[in-house]
Amino acid sequence: MVDPYDWLRDKDDPAVLAHLRAENDYAEAVTADLEPLRQSIFEEIRSRTQETDLSVPVASGPWWYYSRSFEGAQYAVECRAPRVPGAPRPEPTPKTAVPDEQVLLDGNVEAEGEEFFALGALTVSPDHRWLAYALDTQGDERFALRVKDLQTGEVVDTSVAEIGYGCVFSLDGRYVFYTRVDATWRPHQVWRHEVGTPSEGDVLVHQEDDERFWMGLGVSRDDRWIMVGLGSKTTSEVRLLDAADPTGELRVVAPRREGVEYDVEPAGDRLLIVHNADSIDSDLAWAPLGSTSAEQWQPLMRSASGERFQAVDAFDDVCVLSLRKDGLTALRVLDRDAGSDSGFGGWHDLRFDEPVYQVGLGDNPESDTAAVQVVFESMVTPRTVYDYDYRTRELTLLKRQPVLGGYDPAAYEQRREWVTAEDGTRVPLSLVYPAGARRDTTRPGMLTGYGSYELSSDPYFSVARLSLLERGFVYAIAHVRGGGELGRGWYDDGKLTAKKHTFSDFVDCAAYLVDSGWVAPDRLVAEGGSAGGLLIGAAVNLAPERFRAVHAAVPFVDALTTILDPSLPLTVVEWEEWGNPLEDPAVYAYMKSYSPYENVRRAAYPAILATTSLNDTRVSFTEPAKWVARLREETTSDPAQRPVLLRTEMVAGHGGKSGRYDAWRQVAWEWAFLVDQAGAWDGGPRSET
Repeated sequence: MVDPYDWLRDKDDPAVLAHLRAENDYAEAVTADLEPLRQSIFEEIRSRTQETDLSVPVASGPWWYYSRSFEGAQYAVECRAPRVPGAPRPEPTPKTAVPDEQVLLDGNVEAEGEEFFALGALTVSPDHRWLAYALDTQGDERFALRVKDLQTGEVVDTSVAEIGYGCVFSLDGRYVFYTRVDATWRPHQVWRHEVGTPSEGDVLVHQEDDERFWMGLGVSRDDRWIMVGLGSKTTSEVRLLDAADPTGELRVVAPRREGVEYDVEPAGDRLLIVHNADSIDSDLAWAPLGSTSAEQWQPLMRSASGERFQAVDAFDDVCVLSLRKDGLTALRVLDRDAGSDSGFGGWHDLRFDEPVYQVGLGDNPESDTAAVQVVFESMVTPRTVYDYDYRTRELTLLKRQPVLGGYDPAAYEQRREWVTAEDGTRVPLSLVYPAGARRDTTRPGMLTGYGSYELSSDPYFSVARLSLLERGFVYAIAHVRGGGELGRGWYDDGKLTAKKHTFSDFVDCAAYLVDSGWVAPDRLVAEGGSAGGLLIGAAVNLAPERFRAVHAAVPFVDALTTILDPSLPLTVVEWEEWGNPLEDPAVYAYMKSYSPYENVRRAAYPAILATTSLNDTRVSFTEPAKWVARLREETTSDPAQRPVLLRTEMVAGHGGKSGRYDAWRQVAWEWAFLVDQAGAWDGGPRSET
């Protein structure tokens, strides 16, 4: 098959750039009448946000670390203040400074003169003298490394021009370790750099040649171990380096075994390991500190039915297991017990009384603590930071995200419902809506989803979402197969040659919202990004009549073409997610049967907004550009009522705009399109002619 739109692939081609700019002009012209609505949504977000604010100060060594934001400023300001021994946590207000406050990094200063700005790393050396940070001013996720002397405020090292995400210091602060990416943007090398020296002298510490494997870099909570994580979609391996011996050799904790995934947490005199060697939903084990084989792993806790173990964090007196339980996130505290072989004894779970929520550990840099920071939020409860005293089992409120303008959680309701999919599987659906809303079949609704990589779309609080709820929307998150909401089996049943379950689940959730009376049939809109954009594209091919309008953000809609090309970013590492159509004709046929671009058909499509970024290295702008062109050829809908639009950020990456005000304006632009199509601006859906 000849692809008539393959010419859109080259972002350096003047004709391609002209095409994208023309598409932007067209999108602006078609939606020009929505400018008052866009401005209203932006101002609603801004007026509800406490623009001058600060995070909860976190103790680390002799300092309290925190970040500030200021009204009118796009980016955060990273700060610290001296920690007085025995003194309580400081309680500065957003407009007052802590005594002897020190600015570590002002993102607004760093971003001056740039259209885009993002940090890929921000880490302080164990002796608290150096700050290493990494800057991206294009959105292509290639970062320039900087090292700043926090005693003098001087940037002392700019020699490393390009790194991947993350960097860590050796224990003495003499060296910085960082990753580099290959031609496909895969982090595949760890390098050691001596602070203040030319980068030409940097030393390659480890290289991963298997193109399926992605590399991560971190450090243990006690700063003792530099940790290199190597993982494909199904297999992992962890290597440790003594941070006090930075020129030493990495040690493999357990050699990789195909299909076995594990994570490692140093816990003083032993290692804690979450692994799936014996259970699809993983177990918790312990091993001697110097272990080099999985044969040394000893069982500590088995996952029960309905549980999925995900990670463990070790502290001096407890460890905290992060898990999924009954479709929600959970935290389990295991007590230290010096008398047991494992080093741990009894345990208990933290409990919360809302029907849908997410909970996880916050920022806990120190291991010697009587309380751990816990972060909780739901669809009606703003992000809330607690100290959890694991001895008394009491939560102490440290900060709840301010919502200005008289926000009342009781004005909204949330619930979990279950949708029966076409094959009989029960799919969870999280909803939030104005309190007292009944199933009266007249309301507008928005359905969102993701459903890939075992990433869960957990319930969360959103200031921006209030602009939808105040306009009467029912907002729903479809926890479709391919995500991790119900454990590893839920993921496996939505990948490879079971991928279509992701799309049919989403369509079934859309049907449920309408058929059960939550949403009017002509007022349901949908949104998804990246692999969630693939979900949107596949869903509108399956059932275009179910949606009034959709927004596909940086959408992976030309999946087959991309996965056929191993030279593209992420392709080889993704073969274990989608299959390898180069080697398997059955995979080729299966992907061809659902890839959105391949399956656009003659039909009355909903109004469609596709958004993308020119410098996106994860999903090329080419995919939505081609998809939009083909949709325009095939849709039988009236373009005056249901337009098909493409909007490209010309200086941005996969996450879109970088500054908070720019990001709010982007959300306002996109949601104004959906609000208008759902008839929630002028009191009713647009009339069809």
